[in-house]
Amino acid sequence: MGLISGIMMGMIFGIGLMAGWQYMMRYRSTKRIAKAVDVKLMGSLNRDDLKKICGDKFPEWISFPVFEQVKWLNKQLSKLWPFVADAGEAIIKDSVEPILEDYRPPGISSLKFSKLSLGTVAPKIEGIRVQSLKKGQIIMDIDLRWGGDPNIVLEVDAVVASIPIQLKDLQVFTVIRVIFQLAEEIPCISAVVVALLSEPKPRIDYTLKAVGGSLTAIPGLSDMIEDTVDSIVTDMLEWPHRIVVPIGGLPVDTSDLELKPQGKLTVTVIRATNLKNQEMIGKSDPYVVVYIRPLFKFKTKTIDNNLNPVWDETFVLIAEDKETQSLFLEVFDEDIGEDDRMGVTKLPLNELEAETPKEIELRLLPKFDMLKVKDKKDRGTITIKILYHEFSKKEQLAALEEEKKIIEERKQLKAEGVIGSSMEALDGAAALAASGAAGSGIGAGLGAGVRVVRSGLSKTKKFMGRTFTGQSTNHKKSGSGSSPVNVAQD
Repeated sequence: MGLISGIMMGMIFGIGLMAGWQYMMRYRSTKRIAKAVDVKLMGSLNRDDLKKICGDKFPEWISFPVFEQVKWLNKQLSKLWPFVADAGEAIIKDSVEPILEDYRPPGISSLKFSKLSLGTVAPKIEGIRVQSLKKGQIIMDIDLRWGGDPNIVLEVDAVVASIPIQLKDLQVFTVIRVIFQLAEEIPCISAVVVALLSEPKPRIDYTLKAVGGSLTAIPGLSDMIEDTVDSIVTDMLEWPHRIVVPIGGLPVDTSDLELKPQGKLTVTVIRATNLKNQEMIGKSDPYVVVYIRPLFKFKTKTIDNNLNPVWDETFVLIAEDKETQSLFLEVFDEDIGEDDRMGVTKLPLNELEAETPKEIELRLLPKFDMLKVKDKKDRGTITIKILYHEFSKKEQLAALEEEKKIIEERKQLKAEGVIGSSMEALDGAAALAASGAAGSGIGAGLGAGVRVVRSGLSKTKKFMGRTFTGQSTNHKKSGSGSSPVNVAQD
């Protein structure tokens, strides 16, 4: 009897133990699934959402990395850098020298490379973020840092002297946007778009040193070179401006990737108030330079001996990306030699509502980058009227067709020696009229109050929404694509 009861008790205990074990495993599995769901939901929350949930108990050490680290890629880039540097030097030599010629400031007759080496130090990729994945396209942002040791020497020729200028201690901090256009055939990528994001602002630090001479031999030379570099970066590489590179050697349609006019901005420069005097005797002679892109600037007439000038002049500028671009206004004092900057200001276009006219008073600043300014005294204000109109598809196509004509006319003026570089076109009213362009309607309205700015200029087939073929291209020849350009007309 005791044996049978012992067996029965053992069986009951074993069954209970197995049932308890099964229940515990099922309970743990349910808990794990519930916790996984909670973790997934928590992972979809951003920092602000977590702060609302946790309140004062939110730990500050929690971070949300935007970019994924790619240490493996940096190792490979270091190994491949000698070959990448050689290819980069060839591309820069063939592509950038024509660009330097277009952006060459007035007073400099020649600006070209005499030495160009990218050095032995490879750039470092701090992280990569996949911005979006959509059918046929991948958008990726690359956080790049480069403290390189390049040997870059610019040959600067001016009226008073010719000096080789070396760029030293180069440091680059920027985020590069790369867009891959996918294809069904190998290499599976038909084109790549490259641009620098405007936010955070691309930072390029360097020092200039004269080789066998002095920077003071040409007054303002250092500022000229810095302004030229800044203009090239801002006007050609900063988003929405971009480089389009077809891949694979096959003819591909890159029109959807290229920069296109998005809308027009009608700006009336009305007046300035309480400008800061720049003259020792008498008062300043102010004028205003208006632009969206640095290369394509137009200016008002000069008002002599007046710190409260009234211009009441209207400009129409083309915008390619309302969300990222800004309207820039710079007030100068016209003088013998170099004009003094009296104040600057800018207005982000994303603050404007389409088809809604607006009158705005903007405070003038000494510089756009106020962190480097010691003198922060009041510079006065400038009042403008502004209206943004978004292009329809038909208007956009018409603007592109008009740009093709303008590109050819500008190239002809440069070939005839009427303008030496595109930067000299700021004061090109008389030159354009004298060239006979008035007959085509281009120069007829240059002296009038209304100036229409067709934003953009053909540099080479390598930049500005044009395609880079990987072959040597004569920059004086016309490409098949189109790029925006400035023009003044009635």
